[in-house]
Amino acid sequence: MTTWTQLTATRLAATHPAATDLAANPAAGHRDLTLALFAFFVLVTLGITVWAGRQTRTATDFYAGGRGFSGLQNGLAISGDYMSAASFLGIAGAIALSGYDGFLYSIGFLVAWLVALLLIAEPLRNSGRYTMADVLAFRMRQRPVRTAAGISTIVVSVFYLLAQMVGAGSLVALLLGIDGSAAKTWTVVVVGALMVLYVTVGGMKGTTWVQIVKAVLLILGAALMTVMVLAKYHFNPSTLLGAAAHASGKGSAFLQPGLKYGENGTTKLDFISLGLALVFGTAGLPHILVRFYTVPTAKAARKSVLWAIGIIGVFYLMTLALGFGAAALVGPKTIKASNAAGNTAAPLLAQSLGGGAGTTGGAILLAVISAVAFATILAVVAGLTLASSASFAHDLYANVIRRGKVGEREEVRSAKLAAVVIGAIAIGLSIYADKLNTAALVALAFAVAASANLPTMLYSLYWKRFTTAGAVSSIYAGLVSSVALVVFSPVVSGGPASLFPHSDFQWFPLENPGLVSIPVGFLAGWLGTVLSRRPADPGKYAELEVRSLTGIGAH
Repeated sequence: MTTWTQLTATRLAATHPAATDLAANPAAGHRDLTLALFAFFVLVTLGITVWAGRQTRTATDFYAGGRGFSGLQNGLAISGDYMSAASFLGIAGAIALSGYDGFLYSIGFLVAWLVALLLIAEPLRNSGRYTMADVLAFRMRQRPVRTAAGISTIVVSVFYLLAQMVGAGSLVALLLGIDGSAAKTWTVVVVGALMVLYVTVGGMKGTTWVQIVKAVLLILGAALMTVMVLAKYHFNPSTLLGAAAHASGKGSAFLQPGLKYGENGTTKLDFISLGLALVFGTAGLPHILVRFYTVPTAKAARKSVLWAIGIIGVFYLMTLALGFGAAALVGPKTIKASNAAGNTAAPLLAQSLGGGAGTTGGAILLAVISAVAFATILAVVAGLTLASSASFAHDLYANVIRRGKVGEREEVRSAKLAAVVIGAIAIGLSIYADKLNTAALVALAFAVAASANLPTMLYSLYWKRFTTAGAVSSIYAGLVSSVALVVFSPVVSGGPASLFPHSDFQWFPLENPGLVSIPVGFLAGWLGTVLSRRPADPGKYAELEVRSLTGIGAH
């Protein structure tokens, strides 16, 4: 029976010199090696999780890893949380298909850390306990603020989870050489089951160590591929860029701004919207914010962000070589044939660097890099699930539903149950989102975080008059506007790469809602405050200010 990849190879043989080899089953004859490496990574991470689970006894252990991680350890863990499937698979694909415009994702993700470092990291560590809502609720009414923050955390986390699941499905489909939806579905189910296991057994301590191991592996894997790509072109970046431009079929336009975001006025606005979402979204991502609680002091929190900036900066520089290397050595047509959104560009590049399809070296490098990418996905989904389940248990269940009358053991039990439910929701949604680029999906999560979470955090930490009404208004307005605009955007309907390609109910022209929804979040917070009949408590703000600056009274 003729497989999909064989048909793809036949179609592409005449259009790209490397297409015949690369479009064929990448893992043909070496599936045992690939599956063995996957199994090895999974068993190692499960071992770490079980070890950490035996040391997790209190709510502080489960939510914050006992606050026992150093700045370097937490910096590696933050990097592991941040360098997701979108970073490794999505950005490499975006650069390989869109050239300069694809690299804008890397720039936005990196610059965003300055906002987190300068405005959020230290005050959050000093003021909170387990979740983002701890800071918001400190000087405001508990129930409405925690409810809003908990809902926002879960929504942002689910958006981000979609990206990781889509990346996992594309990766395994590539390795097994199939295009059937059943294989991707089972991959998503397995990843979902593993992420729930990591969270329920290992808690924050297990998740953190998994992220540290994954960050080291990802940096080493990306560095190996970067050196191999540059060696192909005698370590001359100009030669590499020239080869990529030639192979792209776009010529010099491939290396200049505007290939994707310069077609017309709408795409230019989309670029501005994307930039705003990426730069402001990081400081509002729940799974990143909770990482600041795992260190013992504010000084360690600052150090962890500095380490993360250095590690992430090096990685995003390497995405240049990965993306343009994939364009030059694999070719956009072959990449699109494997996955229309470009999510398999990095694994296909690994195969090419190892010697090509059918060679032992190609199969080994493909298997290693794919296993690292799979480990990346597992680590990130665990962090996301932990953040969202912790928010449900600590904010919604313990402080809203039970009004604070709940023991630590019961609260942790509810967090584990929430992890199972959130995992099931993410699995169900991910099955239908496999056509979307992982970097684009993550950008949507950033837009929601920047619209709903960041305005509320900044107002709460730095505006004395900010009230409960302002906080609730900011979160809900930012959340509803960003999600609604996504639903009615080209990402969901109206195009071949949409979530529902055969339907058309879009009326919002931009793919990313940040340009509209971020100002809506800030405006709603201001309006809610100035129109509020219940003024803010100046004493509570003064206490929060002292605490955020000094750490006095922090848990």
